[in-house]
Amino acid sequence: MDRFVEIGSLTKVVTGTALARMATSGVVGLDDPLERWLPSTPRTGITLLHLAQHTSGLPRLPPRVSRRDPYAAFDRRAMHQLLSRLDAIAARPPGRQEEYSNLGYAVLGEALATAAGATYEDLVTEYVLRPLDLAEVTANPDPSRRLPATGRFGRPRRPWTMHGAILPAGGLWATPRAAADLVVRLLVERRLGDPAPSWQTAGTLRWHNGATRDASVFAGATDDGRWVLIHRLNGAPEETDQAGVALLKRRRTAS
Repeated sequence: MDRFVEIGSLTKVVTGTALARMATSGVVGLDDPLERWLPSTPRTGITLLHLAQHTSGLPRLPPRVSRRDPYAAFDRRAMHQLLSRLDAIAARPPGRQEEYSNLGYAVLGEALATAAGATYEDLVTEYVLRPLDLAEVTANPDPSRRLPATGRFGRPRRPWTMHGAILPAGGLWATPRAAADLVVRLLVERRLGDPAPSWQTAGTLRWHNGATRDASVFAGATDDGRWVLIHRLNGAPEETDQAGVALLKRRRTAS
């Protein structure tokens, strides 16, 4: 339980919670236009809340990602080159349709960092991790404490490069205990107030999943306090999601 694992897009919950907390503190507004915080961005009508709710109209991925290590070249320089032509990249006007977007969350993280005058890691520590008393969540865990997936012949696989501009969308690592505490303290105990707009909803269930090349995770909780966190190395994401939902249903039947 003290080894760090990739939590993939569960990172978006941290980013969305930071947005909600910064809005409550008056640092940003949910309906702030993107160009307020990223002036190089053309006027697109995209707001911070559009980005958090996947209704920005931006595509799922940045242009020209590779298959081997998709986000290795997507650093802050590449991000800012992209911002200047965001209007051409958007597939549709904002607010019309939900389309899951890693790119959108990368842009959201950059906007929040600019508004906070801090790095992404520093702002999520201030607004999310420290208030939740979570220390074992980071973008760069000590390599000796990472739990990597294994490939052929049992050799550890090198993880994707996720600490660049894509970090707010899926680059955090956590110990399983810290990831579970994140879910409980945000969704069950609600220590930071109402759940952030980054959570997905299905009836009384709030959930989010995540996947990298080598890991998959499913997290969720229902209004009656049942919760689940599943993390699997080398596990198919769809099977991880199904296992999480099945566990919640089993607990409901048992109760």
